Amino acid sequence: MGAGHAHKLYRAGRSPVHALPPHCKIAAVFCFVLVVVSTPREAAWAFGAYALLLAGVAAAARIPAGYLLRRLLIEIPFVAFAVLMPFIAEGPRVAVLGMSLSESGLWSAWNILAKGTLGVAASVLLASTTELRALLLGLQRLRMPSLLVQIASFMIRYGDVISDEMRRMRIARQSRGFEARGVRHWGVLASSAGALFIRSYERGERVHLAMVSRGYTGTMPVIDDVTASRAQWTHAAALPLTALAVCLTGWMLP
Repeated sequence: MGAGHAHKLYRAGRSPVHALPPHCKIAAVFCFVLVVVSTPREAAWAFGAYALLLAGVAAAARIPAGYLLRRLLIEIPFVAFAVLMPFIAEGPRVAVLGMSLSESGLWSAWNILAKGTLGVAASVLLASTTELRALLLGLQRLRMPSLLVQIASFMIRYGDVISDEMRRMRIARQSRGFEARGVRHWGVLASSAGALFIRSYERGERVHLAMVSRGYTGTMPVIDDVTASRAQWTHAAALPLTALAVCLTGWMLP
């Protein structure tokens, strides 16, 4: 994990959130999501408070609202599922805008939308303020199983390799006058996909043999050991601790 690697979600900047060690941010987001999930769905005001907390983090990290909202579009499939729940769920019915909807379905839809949106927003903020290589180092620092960290690292790197290979194959097809216009061209695309799979598999074998010949024994050396001070842990814990206070209040209020 020594080489640098950028990802599209990361937004470079100099802010207190960017400066926090990656394992502190990962732990803070994980605990925040746990608190959000544990909040009773009836405490609607609590979810508004969580949204304000995330807005404060975004402001501190200098992440524009439009940038964050565009990346929240990834949850559209979950939104579509939540919208259907009031229509297909069983139980007592209530009239909303002239439509008969399931009361339990409405609560379930609200529960999914509120908690899912907050979880995705927290994850986007984490990815926007932390480089991908730093995220892997943070997971390693949090004692995540080494094999899983290595798999994630290789997957990220080979994702770019395969994307570049697909781009070269597409350019090669276009340079020969090929353009997929219908079902009759699917055979060529299937052959290209098969060739891509074989090339990727062979490349993986060559890389593994090269690593073994250089002394790889199942663990990757740690080049940069990230550490965190007590003050940094305190700053990172401010988000989940504040959210926990909101959650407990939501359980105690009628």
